[in-house]
Amino acid sequence: MLGTTTPDLIFPSTACLLQHRLGANGCAAFDVNAACSGFIYALGVADKFIRSGAARKALVVGAETLTRMLDWSDRSTCVLFGDGAGAVVLTADSAPGIVSTHLHADGGYKELLWNPVGVSAGFKPQEKNAGVRVMMTGNEVFKVAVKTLDAVVEETLAANGLDKHAIDWLIPHQANLRIIQATAKRLDMPMERVIVTVDKHGNTSSGSVPLALDHAVRTGKVQRGQLLLMEAFGGGFTWGSALVRY
Repeated sequence: MLGTTTPDLIFPSTACLLQHRLGANGCAAFDVNAACSGFIYALGVADKFIRSGAARKALVVGAETLTRMLDWSDRSTCVLFGDGAGAVVLTADSAPGIVSTHLHADGGYKELLWNPVGVSAGFKPQEKNAGVRVMMTGNEVFKVAVKTLDAVVEETLAANGLDKHAIDWLIPHQANLRIIQATAKRLDMPMERVIVTVDKHGNTSSGSVPLALDHAVRTGKVQRGQLLLMEAFGGGFTWGSALVRY
């Protein structure tokens, strides 16, 4: 499963292209477009495949080339986004692994964060103000993001009967430091236990959570057996969380 909002082609899916390059032909392969929540969504889908017995292993990828769809004259967006990718492998015998995932969306906020170009939407790239670009109303996005991420954090804790202090590390989507700090405050968690990489590569959308996880593991911060809370918020709006025992 490959989370992306910047596929190489309209079809076939980027997941199919990657599958062939890996020589894994024959298994299921598909993209998940949930904007910045794409990796969390793909992780949730893969988890369900494994729990149902339909799969024993799954490669879950988050990958983006957002710099190819930015308006470089719009300083409110072009300085925020970057390109990046990360991946994890899930196996049926890796216990406890993913404890739970929680996914949500609300299409009523479409025009606060979107790209107006689409095959069937009637927009054409050559039309005025309809270029392939990120369009965002930053202040309003911030308000909804903080509110919904607070809610999904509470939902995740309640679903697993956990106190907020049980979380060892917060690994958030790297969109905005203020949003990350707000979620950490909700968890009563010091920033020393929050993985922050947005200063290194910007907002890489669905690539940011696996990149942050990789950084946390490679630097020795995250250790086996620790409880990780991963969360993301993106255009759609979409948002979600994954509780993982690493």
